[in-house]
Amino acid sequence: MFVEYEREGKIFDLPKRKFYKADPSLDTSVRMHGHPASSPLGPAAGPQDQMAQNIVLAWLAGSRILELKTVQINDELKIPRPCIDAHNIGYNIEWSQELKLEQSLREYVAGSMLIDILKSSGMTDLEGSPEKTQTIFDMSVGYDLAGISTPRVRTWMESMKDASALVEELRQQIPADFKDLRHLNFNTRLSDTLTLSTFHGCPAHEIESIVDFLLREMGLHVIIKLNPTLLGKPAVDHFLHDVMGYHEIQTEQEFFDKDLQFDQAIEICSRLDKTARSLGCKLGVKFSNTLVVLNNNKFFPTTERVMYLSGQPLHVITLNLVRKWRQAVGGTYPVSFSAGVDAQNFCNAVAMNFTPVTTCTDLLRPGGYGRLPNYMHKLETKMKEMGAGNLGEFILSYEDRAVQALDRVADRDEWKARESAGTRRPLLRDVVPLFVSKFRNTLERHGGTRNLIPEYVEFWKPQFDPARVKEELTRFYAETIAEAGLLNTEVVVERTTRDERYHAKNNRSTPRKIGSHLYLFDCINCDKCVPVCPNDANFVYDTEPCSIDYVNYRVTPGELRVEPGGHFEVQEAHQLATFQDFCNECGNCDVFCPEDGGPYVEKPRLFGSSAAFEKWASHDGFLVEVGQHVERMRARLHGEEFSLEVDPLGNRATFRTEYAEVEFEYSTRRPLAHRLFEGADEARIDVRNFLTMNSVLHGVLNPKYVNYLNVPSITSSNR
Repeated sequence: MFVEYEREGKIFDLPKRKFYKADPSLDTSVRMHGHPASSPLGPAAGPQDQMAQNIVLAWLAGSRILELKTVQINDELKIPRPCIDAHNIGYNIEWSQELKLEQSLREYVAGSMLIDILKSSGMTDLEGSPEKTQTIFDMSVGYDLAGISTPRVRTWMESMKDASALVEELRQQIPADFKDLRHLNFNTRLSDTLTLSTFHGCPAHEIESIVDFLLREMGLHVIIKLNPTLLGKPAVDHFLHDVMGYHEIQTEQEFFDKDLQFDQAIEICSRLDKTARSLGCKLGVKFSNTLVVLNNNKFFPTTERVMYLSGQPLHVITLNLVRKWRQAVGGTYPVSFSAGVDAQNFCNAVAMNFTPVTTCTDLLRPGGYGRLPNYMHKLETKMKEMGAGNLGEFILSYEDRAVQALDRVADRDEWKARESAGTRRPLLRDVVPLFVSKFRNTLERHGGTRNLIPEYVEFWKPQFDPARVKEELTRFYAETIAEAGLLNTEVVVERTTRDERYHAKNNRSTPRKIGSHLYLFDCINCDKCVPVCPNDANFVYDTEPCSIDYVNYRVTPGELRVEPGGHFEVQEAHQLATFQDFCNECGNCDVFCPEDGGPYVEKPRLFGSSAAFEKWASHDGFLVEVGQHVERMRARLHGEEFSLEVDPLGNRATFRTEYAEVEFEYSTRRPLAHRLFEGADEARIDVRNFLTMNSVLHGVLNPKYVNYLNVPSITSSNR
């Protein structure tokens, strides 16, 4: 973070101009399960928040509620590749973390610590602004009670509630160059909130048992992620086919029959809400999970019968599900929302009183995390246009439903001004009606929604306890905001369903391919593959262009014979590579690359350790090791292993194959010595492999662009 920011004005390839700068004049804060967050925005539990750099990137771009990637006891999944298709709307076949439980914990704790470091670093313009940096980490677990209640998963959740031991361990890994940061007061209570992800087909009794366990045994606030199948197949197909025109998307009745039913969902939420309240915990619902559909798009392996729909069509379907839900239960449960959210509809989601509002598919498109700041900028612009200083005022004003919301709440029995026994009634009888009258007058005459509570607390101070006045009026005001969110839902859902930007005819275009194929070096250098990688695995490096006619060699006992060679060429200095340790081969870079082949497949794969190099033995790639005066590289090329050792000061380079080695004068590639290894009769030295390795080695260690391989050598040279 520090080196890249100092040299390039970026952090994990996100340029400073894309860091979110909050408007200090506006209050965009929300509360989730009683915890404060500086905004309702964040990534959904998906590819944007599974590793430390994902978390940092999402936070830099404006996320303040991060729904972490779902974990489960089965942490040795074999996900087919590719697994993400964001050509236009959005499909995937991945549904859980691909790290071990313990690895996921380390990533989440490391991400939290890096955010704490950023807050104190002077790099974000947010130092000393705690009201703009309040962040919630929301756990996500799945998928059945048997797995969630195992000792390993229980320990994982407890460690998220108290990460002290791991924080102390990671604190010591902060490099010596930044040793002062070791003394920061890092957050150790990462999360006590959890969004339950249940697999498609999970029965009602299982969901209820899981949530009951999480509430009673783990003491967690819980959000239940619900599936769009709650709408029923006729309604879902109606929206897909008749309303939006996605006739190619096919569902099957079994997907709906096996899933939780709408009435069941209401019943179990009602029971679980009572349990949560009795335990001092909170319960919410999330709309929604992805929609399971038949795999007929020819992008994923044919072995996969189904795929999971996201993006634009899911947005319309899920909003209609939310409307149905709220028509049935009102505002009983807080609603978390994630379905096709983008900068164009984020304000709508906030106005419907959703917390958090999370996004995934939109961040897989060109720009990646850099798309996020526009969400908040549009919200801030809208708030200013409406004269709203906070999100409560924004919700009240958004669809001009404030007076209607106010009257509905004031008409509830609890708030009606009437004589009654008890100490509480005089407060309600005297204070609330005048507050309502003043509030309504302000709305009708001035169109404003400013919070009148402080002046009313002061006005009634001689007669009533100010704390009680504030408590009652705050509760009334909150109920009015919630009611406005319900009223806004009706308007927004109706308008969105008619909006043709979500319809198939406007979502048919795909990223343009130009007909050429990628190779190890050189491409059109559009760099689209860098930001669309959710893990920031793709990176730019700079190497020396060259055009070389070379000869090969054959090593025999006591002799080095020249053989015909060929021509090696690198046309461009600007090159692209993939850090394999962070690449899960989702395929998203291939979706948006104008050339064929896929950057994660064709471009140099760089490994961060010998263990990673050995783990991915089926993949060609490179491992760089930097000594005090020597640069070393191991490589697999076309399945064969080679090594290269370069001593720039001594002008020597040693190239080894399985059977022999040749020492070259580095500047001229003139062979100086050779050796045949024991047991070999002869060996062929393909100099193209030497030149390939040298170009990659020279490029990734070039300090012009900071990457995961050259930072240690850069910081060492600085010292």
